[in-house]
Amino acid sequence: MKTIAEQFYEYGVVPVVVLEDAKDALPLAEALVAGGLPCAEVTFRTEAAEESIRLMSEKYPEMLVGAGTVLTTEQVDRATAAGAKFIVSPGFDPEIVDYCLEKEIPVFPGCITPSEVAQAVKRGLQVVKFFPAEQAGGVAMIKAMAAPYTMVKFMPTGGISAKNLADYLKFNKILCCGGSWMVKGDMIRNGEFDKIRELTKEAVELAASIREQ
Repeated sequence: MKTIAEQFYEYGVVPVVVLEDAKDALPLAEALVAGGLPCAEVTFRTEAAEESIRLMSEKYPEMLVGAGTVLTTEQVDRATAAGAKFIVSPGFDPEIVDYCLEKEIPVFPGCITPSEVAQAVKRGLQVVKFFPAEQAGGVAMIKAMAAPYTMVKFMPTGGISAKNLADYLKFNKILCCGGSWMVKGDMIRNGEFDKIRELTKEAVELAASIREQ
């Protein structure tokens, strides 16, 4: 059984999804699976997030569905009860991280400073989110932080697109990138799931070609 980190590495890209309406969850999941990316970080920013995670997890058990933008331990409980296989938080919240570790739930907290990475390392974490990636210094900042923390891998999210994906994935300390360019909110709202499938397929191929270089 592959670990979640190994699956992330294989995909290269993790779609970061905002769902306003749970009715869009299954068509979106279908588009991602058909596009070759059976994975989604469903952000807990909307009322529809919990139900969307439940629907996707039940209908597509092969999908790696997790919850993003998790800000409280209560949200951790709701997300995992709905079927989320991993938790992502935008910043380093010791309470959330410790709660997840105690319950053996894979957690990827946001870290943009050496102090936050140090807190993660202290707790035995080997993979952290780097958010907001572009605004916080991008690849240059990740390289600078990876130098002393050689055991840590990063999942940058924020401002990443097909245009700059190569900048990130070429660095061997980057496990994968979170991105929403293939699952934009307006495309989901307009029911453009064929377009999402195509963009997903292109993202998978792009990530694979970058990694092969």
